[in-house]
Amino acid sequence: MHFAVVKSRTIKIVTIMIIVCVLLAVSFSGARLAEVFFGYSTRLVPVYSVETDKKQVAISFDAAWGADKTEGILEILKEYNVSATFFLVGFWVDEYPETVKAIDAAGTENGTHSNKHPDMAKLSAEEIKEELTTSVQKIENITGKTVELFRAPYGSYNNTLLEEAARENLITIQWDVDTLDWKGLSAAEMCDRVMKNVKNGSIILMHNNSDNILDGLTMILDRLTMQGYEITSVGELVYHDGYEIDRNGVQHQN
Repeated sequence: MHFAVVKSRTIKIVTIMIIVCVLLAVSFSGARLAEVFFGYSTRLVPVYSVETDKKQVAISFDAAWGADKTEGILEILKEYNVSATFFLVGFWVDEYPETVKAIDAAGTENGTHSNKHPDMAKLSAEEIKEELTTSVQKIENITGKTVELFRAPYGSYNNTLLEEAARENLITIQWDVDTLDWKGLSAAEMCDRVMKNVKNGSIILMHNNSDNILDGLTMILDRLTMQGYEITSVGELVYHDGYEIDRNGVQHQN
């Protein structure tokens, strides 16, 4: 009898704990507790790639230091009749306004890569907003076109950053194919990395002033077009509304 009473009390306690945890899990304040008890994740993620049946990929260039090779990049893109996206840092825009104009005139898309290139996951919401709005304004003042895309410096992000970017009507973009061009890889090594990892909906990361960017870009475009890929800007690849992003960063259209 005593055993039955103890067992009954144990069941009641466990039941109450489960109810409390469920209630916490469905509330914002209890979200982090839900992670602990049930393994739920409340972490937001940016777009790493896009789910699509089309054999389509996007090329992107981060521009923070130097511009010597940007004109050559634009010439290669024109030669292959493909588009791309440049993610520009605000201080780079200040230093190379004519290059920003040239990128825009070539029909190539511009996104923001912050204003000062800090680790934005370490900033407050107010500081993040300042980074985004200042850099976006600099680009829009030159191009007259709305900036819709953002890439975080160093690929570093947290919920606060993604929420602030969304408030500024920016889609945060990562990548799923990294050329590692900034490490001084040869054109062949860059191309090999791309072709081993590319798939429908991939976003390829390059840098506008890396050592072997011109030869690497030419080789990559050659191989991609030979395999039947359509090469676009990020803005042409991603969904701008009616989408969701899974925990792996794959963007799906609803």
